[in-house]
Amino acid sequence: MSAADLEQLYVHESVENVIPKEAFVEAFSDLSIPAELVGDGREYTETDAVVTYVPRPEFLDAGWVHCARAGYDAFDTEAYAAAGIPLTNSSGIHGATVGEVAIGCMLSLARLLHVYRDHQNATEWYTPKYERPFTVENERLCVLGLGTIGEGIATRADGLGMEVVGVRRSNEPVPGVSEIYDPDELHEAISEARFVAVTLPHTPETDGLLSTAEFEAMREDSYLVNVARGPIVDEDALIAALEDGEIAGAALDVFETEPLPEESPLWDMEEVIVMPHKGSATNRYHLDIAELVTGNVERYQSGEELRNRVA
Repeated sequence: MSAADLEQLYVHESVENVIPKEAFVEAFSDLSIPAELVGDGREYTETDAVVTYVPRPEFLDAGWVHCARAGYDAFDTEAYAAAGIPLTNSSGIHGATVGEVAIGCMLSLARLLHVYRDHQNATEWYTPKYERPFTVENERLCVLGLGTIGEGIATRADGLGMEVVGVRRSNEPVPGVSEIYDPDELHEAISEARFVAVTLPHTPETDGLLSTAEFEAMREDSYLVNVARGPIVDEDALIAALEDGEIAGAALDVFETEPLPEESPLWDMEEVIVMPHKGSATNRYHLDIAELVTGNVERYQSGEELRNRVA
């Protein structure tokens, strides 16, 4: 790629799925090249960069395409590689946002904050059984995947006094994590955890990773927190595990089908927190993505390797 060839940044209107599109374009007001909001039907050349939430065939004619989300499985990476068009994604910026949500879920599940709110909505003064609420301090958390999000959860959990272990291929030390298990040791890793947090990417290897056998391996008083991708968890097996008391509850920000169908039993389970895939949603998320894109524009212009290149 030639640094001098990049002349225009186009923001596809599909970014409004996660961020306000006009504010996002405004965030590039100081960029070295002009930024413009566009819809479908535009033609692109190698001098154009595109930021988009969804793939379009015409984007393969641009010089570089950025996916405005961490998950890029909807994009044909082989087609981008074959065309020689760099494709980047928005991973690496969710450590704080998603990390806070995961911690919030664990605190809520432990101290019944979501249950109290349910009873507030029913105007009921509710007192739980004495033995039910517990503190997260000294409880074991197993984090599956120790990338940016996993580390974000681990460091925050460590700050709350939790015992944090993790699962990943590399045994390189991670701040706040006392022990790292190999993926082949998954059952051992989750067997003694009060909380299991999923932060893995969705790949053929992780599809359905947590199913009946895994829930049977978990403690009966344990909780699943999934802030990664829905298909990593076998949803039918999870529902069965919850109904049969194999695990105590779950906090879910992602599902096999989104939005979660109205008929799903998960909606009516008091021990389940259902969230609408908003783990990264804050009032400055558009600025976080803009900062990442701006840095990559500078890298592109200077001929450096792009951050978060996935194809």
